[in-house]
Amino acid sequence: MDITIHTSVLPHDDPDASVAFYRDTLGFEVRKDVGSGAMRWITVGPPDQPGTSILLAPPAVDPGITEEERRTVLEMMAKGTYGWILLATKDLDATFERLQAGDAEVVQEPTEQPYGTRDCAFRDPAGNLIRIQELR
Repeated sequence: MDITIHTSVLPHDDPDASVAFYRDTLGFEVRKDVGSGAMRWITVGPPDQPGTSILLAPPAVDPGITEEERRTVLEMMAKGTYGWILLATKDLDATFERLQAGDAEVVQEPTEQPYGTRDCAFRDPAGNLIRIQELR
């Protein structure tokens, strides 16, 4: 069986701020941008990994979701506890410096974790946690 990770989904509440963060701060390319206003589905990914993407999607727009569920999703996004993703880099310190210089919200500076990895963490404009691990 040949299965790969193609796309992971994170919510956004400001499509322009999300594009600026993922394109300008992280250096990802915008692959698709569909819709208008707050109802935009934006696909981004590393330029050298065309087969792997992140879909930035408006939250809680599924017609099957209840109003209570919609409120819960929006509350969790506001607290930064709804979406997160793990990325990796060979040079964590340089990546951290670039993101910090790009005004990304720092959650954790590069740290050696007790479980054997060194990583740092940021929040994107929607509050999603972006953890970046150092490849060794």
